[in-house]
Amino acid sequence: MKLLLVAAVALIDADGRVLLAQRPEGKSLAGLWEFPGGKVEPGESPETCLIRELREELGIDTWASCLAPLTFASHGYEDFHLLMPLFACRRWEGIPASMEGQALAWVAPDRLRDYPMPPADLPLIPILRDWL
Repeated sequence: MKLLLVAAVALIDADGRVLLAQRPEGKSLAGLWEFPGGKVEPGESPETCLIRELREELGIDTWASCLAPLTFASHGYEDFHLLMPLFACRRWEGIPASMEGQALAWVAPDRLRDYPMPPADLPLIPILRDWL
């Protein structure tokens, strides 16, 4: 089974809320909410991937020094196995905005379960909630 490395980030605002993005129509798992991020490209570190993805998807800039590794998900889907490190980030430049048409929501940690998420993301919720 193919191993897919995807990096994700919990952007945390000054009020302790976490940013979620809704997967757009036409993509797998469309309509589900997830932490921003994306596939780690060959030769890329997870941190470099997140810096690139945050610029492309949300129009914001951050730095590797602002990405703190928090936990990870390991989940088997039908066609691949997903390995996804989750980073926490409290510092960035710019205001997150939808650059690819996806809906965005700032969510209090105790409300994360109110948003339907892909199976790989679900075990991350209690860890993030307890940490915040």
